[in-house]
Amino acid sequence: MSEEKKKRNSIDVRPVLDRLAQFHPQLFGARFVPLKLGIFHDLMAAHPDAFTKEELKAALGVHARSTRYLEAVASGTKRHDIDGQPVEDVSPDHVHHAIMEVFRRRQSRSKQDLRPWVIDRLVRAIDSSGLLRDEYFERVSAKDDESLALLQEAFAEIAARRAKREAVWRAYEASGKSVEEFAQMYGMTSAEVRAAIGEPA
Repeated sequence: MSEEKKKRNSIDVRPVLDRLAQFHPQLFGARFVPLKLGIFHDLMAAHPDAFTKEELKAALGVHARSTRYLEAVASGTKRHDIDGQPVEDVSPDHVHHAIMEVFRRRQSRSKQDLRPWVIDRLVRAIDSSGLLRDEYFERVSAKDDESLALLQEAFAEIAARRAKREAVWRAYEASGKSVEEFAQMYGMTSAEVRAAIGEPA
């Protein structure tokens, strides 16, 4: 371990995090949001006398490794600047790794099988990324067996949902019914039918 890392590990970050929450409750308060890349420099410039560089680095490191922060990144919420304004998307690889880390932490403490939860989150992350299958795999560079297996399941779920939407669309086109009549015939809600045929709800 480097001297700098040892020094950071010996710093009590709680007072620093308390000060950050006072200065920027919209970033470090009750609700966490992903932070803009480079926010360390913005915080140092805004509060040069509030903490040292070492204290701030250590505090931000603890904050960024917390489950609450990882959950915020996993949600796909935009990164926020020092004023609490959304400024940039979280990259697909950061979202993916946050989802996987939250899953591993939760699964280690739970007797429930959380695979359905993580598959659903991965499906949403993949859809939001706009990347094709090969592009997504390359971007997130998943290498361990568990990550690869979960990604395979997520892509299989995406393919199944697309096939279902296409089948509903074809059946609706052939039926000649209104959305409401078709939904009643097939035990669906009108909203589900509209989503499948690409009509606004």
